[in-house]
Amino acid sequence: MEEASNFLATKRKKYAVVTGANRGMGFETCKQLASNGVVVVLTARDEKKEMTGQKNWHPAQVNNAAITGVITNTDAVRASTVNGEGANIKWSEVTAQTYDLAKVCLETNYYGAKRTTEALIPLLQLSDSARIVNVSSSSGKLKFVPNEWAKGVFLDDESLSEERIDEVLSKFLNDFKEGEIEAKGWPPFLSAYALSKAAMNASTRILAKRHPNFIVNSVCPGYVKTDMNCQDGILTVEEGSQNIVRLALLPNEGPSGLFFSQKQVSPS
Repeated sequence: MEEASNFLATKRKKYAVVTGANRGMGFETCKQLASNGVVVVLTARDEKKEMTGQKNWHPAQVNNAAITGVITNTDAVRASTVNGEGANIKWSEVTAQTYDLAKVCLETNYYGAKRTTEALIPLLQLSDSARIVNVSSSSGKLKFVPNEWAKGVFLDDESLSEERIDEVLSKFLNDFKEGEIEAKGWPPFLSAYALSKAAMNASTRILAKRHPNFIVNSVCPGYVKTDMNCQDGILTVEEGSQNIVRLALLPNEGPSGLFFSQKQVSPS
């Protein structure tokens, strides 16, 4: 963080917007960016949530809002955590998926982040140090997607496009509606969440190729204690947010189009 601070000190004022920032890692990311001299716009999906921000900003962006797309038996999770099981919780036994929740999950995690990015790109293009950081998850790694066709689409960088991503997500939802998730080779657990993050990782590569003057990366911050997992994480929000902020503060010669698992580059 010291190196990033020195970099900021030698340049003009930096501005950032963080989506889904009214609590958890989003809010902590805002705090850490601000401590590095960045003017931060804090945003949230629900306008009724308490939030603060600045009206004028550019150039960095962190897409940080996500939902799991499942119904969770929070009482069972909390009981397991109290009993010391922690990260060994069998999430498939304490969650349930529905088609409607899957649709909302994809709409929020992937399409919401995509539309936000598209709306802000004109401002990012005004900067000589534009950054986009998509907060992803190791759950979206393609090794967890049994469907070979979908995996092939995401891995084929030559023909990868937003339209191709849409095809995969549309096929997934159709198979979900028909009750054929496992039969058609989709992730059996946290299905929509995993697909939304796989799509986000693929979209990150598209954006990086389309905007070579930007630095665009996605990152799994680690298994962090948040409300989304009923505080059943390993890392603190401070530790997880450091992995996000590091990418937002990369120097201009930094890497782009990659997926990071915490601080390390990882296959998506």
